[in-house]
Amino acid sequence: MDVRGTVAAGWEPVRDAFLRNFEQRGERGAAVAVHRDGVRVVDLWAGAKDADGEAIRAGGTDADGEAPWTEDTAQVVRSATKGVAAAVPLLLHQRGLLDLDAPVAAYWPEFKAAGKDRATVRDLLAHRAGVPVLDRPLTLAEAADLPTATAAIAAQAPVWEPGTAHGYHAHTFSWLLSGLVHRVTGRTVGRWVAEEIADPLGLDLWIGLPDAEAHRVGRIGPVEEVEPPGSGALRLRPKRAVTEAYRDPDSLTRRAFGVIDPKPDENDPVYRAAELPGSAGVATARALSRFYAATLGPLDGAERLFAPETLALARTEESAGPDRVLLVGTRFGLGHMLHGPASPLLGPSSFGHPGRGGSLGFADPDSGIAFGYVTNGMRKTVTADPRAQALVRAVAAVAGIGSIRR
Repeated sequence: MDVRGTVAAGWEPVRDAFLRNFEQRGERGAAVAVHRDGVRVVDLWAGAKDADGEAIRAGGTDADGEAPWTEDTAQVVRSATKGVAAAVPLLLHQRGLLDLDAPVAAYWPEFKAAGKDRATVRDLLAHRAGVPVLDRPLTLAEAADLPTATAAIAAQAPVWEPGTAHGYHAHTFSWLLSGLVHRVTGRTVGRWVAEEIADPLGLDLWIGLPDAEAHRVGRIGPVEEVEPPGSGALRLRPKRAVTEAYRDPDSLTRRAFGVIDPKPDENDPVYRAAELPGSAGVATARALSRFYAATLGPLDGAERLFAPETLALARTEESAGPDRVLLVGTRFGLGHMLHGPASPLLGPSSFGHPGRGGSLGFADPDSGIAFGYVTNGMRKTVTADPRAQALVRAVAAVAGIGSIRR
């Protein structure tokens, strides 16, 4: 496997771990980037641009007969999008435009319907709003039409009293955040991220992929579940209740992941162009790492995104314990997933978000590290992909953190 890119002196173990993912864990095409104290120390990519070989049929070739992953290849990062999108309400709060403890209905009057009048902005961001499902799933066209989708979520009755429990709002987070941000700013989340975050920082990252950038995006697809013996990878055997929940069409788990029906093809240009801040962002690993580095401090002359008070909010636990959707213990801040057994990052200060099947982005204020990993090979993992975890362990070792802190 020809691994391309650069690593700073001392960071070679991350390159070694990246290569082993291809040799031992069935990696198809991927990239990883790491910043420390605002300096990029890892920037690597390898493999095929497309997980399913579509490039061959499209005429793209390299020495192996497939289009290679290049320096500028981007991919759909699924729920890793949430970590970027979560910066929007935090920055609106930082600018004095959003009160985290105000009722959502103070900004979005329609949201008070069906018993949600007391749900706060904090509840919405911390997966406590009680609306991880819709009584009637949306088609892709409806999901991509924000007025239609936000109206559906505003009218939905909660499945628990808002604020009293938490459960992962896997897809509905897109419309909850979209409805709130549009009413506060008059802009969509995708436009706000482009204008206020991605463009100023020079990020190859989009929530709503422009047609002009579509040629850079590889195709994602399933890959074989492979894990070498004695690898030290995190092993989370699904509990029987979790396995049964994914099989039961009436469970909150199955319904939360099935609110768009029929299940969309994530390689469909319509899906990639949809502004779905909970699931459909497109990014390079370099962009994810650079974004999180910017939350920690100044970057190449650009001002830091988060003031110290906002950074403290980002790393603060809001929800923890049994998750009514994922059925394992999860920890959330204000839109970000926090370090814990279900989603190990680097340590107690880490905040970010995994993407179901592989991708991961996060920041660790204690060490000054920002991390981004993007893959086209989708595994069945939800929050702790073995390939990403192998890279995180390598980063921890180089950074002198030792074993990943619990």
